[in-house]
Amino acid sequence: MVHAFQERKALISQKLCAIPGVKLAEPQGAFYVLPEMSAFFGPGAEGKDFGPVPDSEAFCVYLLKQAHVAVVPGEAFGAPDCIRISYAMDVATLEEAVSRIAKALDPAVFTRRTDTA
Repeated sequence: MVHAFQERKALISQKLCAIPGVKLAEPQGAFYVLPEMSAFFGPGAEGKDFGPVPDSEAFCVYLLKQAHVAVVPGEAFGAPDCIRISYAMDVATLEEAVSRIAKALDPAVFTRRTDTA
């Protein structure tokens, strides 16, 4: 089982880091990652057919509604610029989830924040 979780961690880390604007420190344990996603919420951030995305909570709602992927705002874990994504599921589901996130963040449907913070 340890090997399976290591494989999932490597997969989700690689796939998330391939999305422009996502930053991810090497996960150190458990079965979740906390990618830094602040490029996708704040001033100017907006989802097509969704509207403004002012904070990580709204960003999580955006991903739920547009990508049908459930994630958790990082504020609850002391990481307000992050979201929490579990990788306690099979590899095929993980790949599909990250693919959906990437599509929801495509510049054709999502405008990133406009400031440099």
